Amino acid sequence: MPDPWYADGLRFTCTQCGNCCTGAPGHTWVSEAEIDLLAARIGVDRASFCRTYTKQVWRGGVQLVSLIEKRNHDCVFWAEGVGCTVYEQRPRQCRTWPFWRISIEDRSTWDEQACGCPGMNRGALHGAAEITATAADDGLP
Repeated sequence: MPDPWYADGLRFTCTQCGNCCTGAPGHTWVSEAEIDLLAARIGVDRASFCRTYTKQVWRGGVQLVSLIEKRNHDCVFWAEGVGCTVYEQRPRQCRTWPFWRISIEDRSTWDEQACGCPGMNRGALHGAAEITATAADDGLP
């Protein structure tokens, strides 16, 4: 198997700018375990958390769970001037950014996404093996 285009690694350090948490509509997928962690983090029971902070989404014939968004499409846990209010328990999808399967597919996709993320191509160098393993476990359907 040939080396990936990122064989020399990629640089990324989260600046907590919120660009990936705000603006464009999308989905933040959450697992059952992540729901439990988030519910505990904000101090509510699981059922209340699900009613208040999640929605069911059909994708590819499978029903998945996503966090809801505010009216302006910001993540429900993003607070202006504060940042992510659940950062330590943020979902796997959030923890694995920008090393998602789709982001590392080719250099042009990476470069396109880097235009909106000030942490990409800067900061800590992540090796190809780490990037590949992270992408394989990115939490995306």
